[in-house]
Amino acid sequence: MTTQTQTMEHAHHRKVLRYSVGPRIVHWMMALSFLLLLFTGMVIFLPFLSHYASGGNSRLLHRIGAVIYMSIPVIYLFVDRKALKELLWDSFHYDRDDMKWLAHVYRYFMGHAAEMPPQGRLNAGQKLHHAGVVIFSAFIVISGLILWFGKGYMGPINLGIAAIFHDVSMLVLTVLLVGHLYFTFVYKALSGMTSGYIEEEDALLEHPKWVEELPAEEPWVVEEA
Repeated sequence: MTTQTQTMEHAHHRKVLRYSVGPRIVHWMMALSFLLLLFTGMVIFLPFLSHYASGGNSRLLHRIGAVIYMSIPVIYLFVDRKALKELLWDSFHYDRDDMKWLAHVYRYFMGHAAEMPPQGRLNAGQKLHHAGVVIFSAFIVISGLILWFGKGYMGPINLGIAAIFHDVSMLVLTVLLVGHLYFTFVYKALSGMTSGYIEEEDALLEHPKWVEELPAEEPWVVEEA
């Protein structure tokens, strides 16, 4: 039996802490506020749903969702500054293993993580996803603020350009959300954002470089009952 096989066997009954409480709270706040923005935005944007906009409730809910969404970075700073810094750093820094991983991303897409190049805390696909969320969220916020407060100050052409940026950015973020959900269920990763823990066997398979850096004691590693 090889050393790697022995390690995987030992990891079969262990879990590692993937996300602490702070990042999990921020994740669910961001997810719920984004869905609120998406559905209320569709009511405003799509003519066949316009009857749901009567009374202005959908617009009010959209703005509530916008305030929550814009507050996410500030909340993240308060609940876990270190995790936020790590997330931003990792999302925009790539090494050779990341480049090799991206070259074989089709295998990962099909559910084959076993032969992928070793990855750290985030794999290269997650890095691109998070980077995309950061960039297009900035576009969403800036264009949204222009549309919210720019009426009466900005001409129709500028408001139209802002609306295009707003809608295209929302479309990109929606595509990223669909991809995120797909990989979450293909790789059974939901427990990371519910309990915070994932199987060490799965962590070794997908993020071996990250697991090597973890301290062996609690709360990072726990034995299953």
